[in-house]
Amino acid sequence: MTTVKANGVALGVESFGADDAPLVLLVGGTTMLSWPDALCERLAAAGRRVVRYDLRDSGESTTGDPEAPDYALRDLAADAAALVGALGGVPAHLAGIGVGGMVAQVAVLDHPGAFSALTLVGTRAVAPGPPDDDLPDHDRATMGRLFARPMPDWADREAVAEFVAAGAVILGNDPVAARSVAARVWDRTPNTAPEFQMANQLGMVFSRLDCTPRWRERLPEIAIATLVVHGRRDPFFPVGNGEALAREIPGARLLVLKEAATALRDADIGQVAEAMRTLG
Repeated sequence: MTTVKANGVALGVESFGADDAPLVLLVGGTTMLSWPDALCERLAAAGRRVVRYDLRDSGESTTGDPEAPDYALRDLAADAAALVGALGGVPAHLAGIGVGGMVAQVAVLDHPGAFSALTLVGTRAVAPGPPDDDLPDHDRATMGRLFARPMPDWADREAVAEFVAAGAVILGNDPVAARSVAARVWDRTPNTAPEFQMANQLGMVFSRLDCTPRWRERLPEIAIATLVVHGRRDPFFPVGNGEALAREIPGARLLVLKEAATALRDADIGQVAEAMRTLG
């Protein structure tokens, strides 16, 4: 892992595969560890240079005040385009997961020349907050259980890992995998102050961003090959959100993972990697 300067900020990155291979840039949601190691390794073995990176205020990237970010969604989109240029990978296959998928959508709309293909995993076409009337919102019962829990001591690594694992059970994800990733995220967080740990583990900084203007109406402008991946059992961004993306982006392919929730499961890595490989 290292950092790369792009768009005036330092972005934490990790690379897999040969430096001269076609670039696949993975936008963290919010940390790079949202993307499983196994997927990165599978894509690299298929002849891709895979780079996953942390959004601002997470991991090794520039950290300011996650409770009052001084940047907007469009700045994060500009980061992605600038990072492709800094890595010498123009045009790149861009992939975003969760909130990183929102960054990826805006990035390909605002900086079309930087990207050759787009993959969107477990995301939606509107900003955090109430969705459009035709899009399914977070499952109310699941969210009630998830947010009714007391917050952990964010300075206690084990307490944080247990909190995340318990949340994975509620969301329908693998708690063992979630615990492992949470511990790794904790270890990579440069500050043990609660607001920084919470920003890294929960991505709460994203809900405080200025995400205007809307971009959903611009989705038909996307003119590159696009893959939309969504878990059938996702209670956070229910599958109707992925279906809407696939309808509104011209020529997009929809891959629904029947047993998946919000996280990519080990059992689905091969299928997702192959779909991404054939995309570009």
